[in-house]
Amino acid sequence: MRRILAILLENEPGSLSRIVGLFSQRAFNIETLTVAPTDDPSLSRITIATVGDDKVLEQIVKQVNKLIDVIKITDLTERAHVERELVLVKVLAMNDKSRTEVKRIADIFRGAIIDIGKQIYTIELTGDADKIAAFIKTLSYETEIVEVVRSGCVGIARGEKALKV
Repeated sequence: MRRILAILLENEPGSLSRIVGLFSQRAFNIETLTVAPTDDPSLSRITIATVGDDKVLEQIVKQVNKLIDVIKITDLTERAHVERELVLVKVLAMNDKSRTEVKRIADIFRGAIIDIGKQIYTIELTGDADKIAAFIKTLSYETEIVEVVRSGCVGIARGEKALKV
């Protein structure tokens, strides 16, 4: 089962490595990992997307919660939430036909062309993992993809629930 964990922790050196270490000790794979400071610079928020057995993940959540730097951990998949990912894609646009197709696909997926070179367009798109995958697949049919950079999943609970101190 796919899980998205949101962790609020003190912004201290080594905090991230201790959390990742718990996953590796249990031979649990992390699909995506995003980390950034919150509105309070002394706190960071980590979003981890992973797939695995509920029992093992429950153990990891309990152990992460025991770490000194961790303030709060929540499993976003257990409640209504919003998740997004950012992707930057460089594509080859050598002629008018391919340029037109790249622009059309970017518009359909509500992406934005953020850089134009002589033969390379860079497109920015946000959405859930399925939308990102469909966008990349569609682009690959029409043009050559030069490079892809994905941010990984970030998520937030819907409604009144908030991960804060």
